[in-house]
Amino acid sequence: MIIVLRPNATDEDIQKVIDKLKEFNYGAHISRGETRTVIGAIGEKRMEEKILIMEQIEVFPFVEKVIPILTSYKLTLRDLKPEGTKIYINDIEIGGNTVVIMAGPCAVESKEQLRETAKFVKEKGAKILRGGVFKPRTSPYSFQGLGIDGLKILYEVKEEFQIPVITEIMDPRDLEKALDYIDIVQIGARNMQNFTLLKEVGQIRKPVLLKRGPSATLEEFLFAAEYILLGGNNEVILCERGIRSFSDFSRNTLDLAIVPALKEKTHLPVFVDPSHGTGSYKLVPSMSKAAVACGADGLIIEVHPNPEKALSDGPQSLNFPAFESLMKDLINISKAIGKNI
Repeated sequence: MIIVLRPNATDEDIQKVIDKLKEFNYGAHISRGETRTVIGAIGEKRMEEKILIMEQIEVFPFVEKVIPILTSYKLTLRDLKPEGTKIYINDIEIGGNTVVIMAGPCAVESKEQLRETAKFVKEKGAKILRGGVFKPRTSPYSFQGLGIDGLKILYEVKEEFQIPVITEIMDPRDLEKALDYIDIVQIGARNMQNFTLLKEVGQIRKPVLLKRGPSATLEEFLFAAEYILLGGNNEVILCERGIRSFSDFSRNTLDLAIVPALKEKTHLPVFVDPSHGTGSYKLVPSMSKAAVACGADGLIIEVHPNPEKALSDGPQSLNFPAFESLMKDLINISKAIGKNI
């Protein structure tokens, strides 16, 4: 259930609700909004028990209303935070009125390659630099990334250009060492249901970008996010990156309809990855613009100085002129819907 407190509720009032929930072996997830505090009651009870708890909480004068939750996922629901979650990385606001662009190469190949890319994408309006160092590849013979050496390059470039960085973590054993180098942890599509990893990132205090699995339903996607929120990490960004279907003209089917669906159901920011969603640099600009138009809070786009020489995902990476052209269009589309870049 969700307990909405009145605007004048105090910390003592909040504690009274928590203590009452504990009497019924419920956990409490506190969400402080701009005007109200909302408490999510975490636990499974029979309907008659839920009614009894609701009746005992509703009598508190500082409680505005108690809303029963009919879905199995609780912490991701928009009812818990109607104004939406905003995530801050330095002066960058994710989930607000700015469309945030994350851009960079699929894989960190060298310091020179990353420096060149970081300088360019930041100049053109990207707020966050992406770059993979642990690469999940279908073939064991493909380039697997630079690992720790790649993390060090990311950090050096981050410091030089004063731009936050995001990279994917696949193994919980790599998580702790990576936290000193990066600003956002990416959970890739293949690991969306790696529940051990999800629990681990639930314990950290850095934002997590969670990509939708290639065959995941909306509910399964939200359950994965629920694992992270349940651990205490409230800074989760959902990312649509295409699903597997019968389509044979693109790498995946980019399900843009899930963007407004997620925005309706959850308070978490929603991003789109048009690079993996299409697998073709020719399709990335159109899908990027459509994603912004349908309400995405941001994009994560693969950009490489020489895509034809890229060690990973060259066919879906934009070169510098294509990225510059796309950013000009995205600025205009954002303005048309009342947002900024």
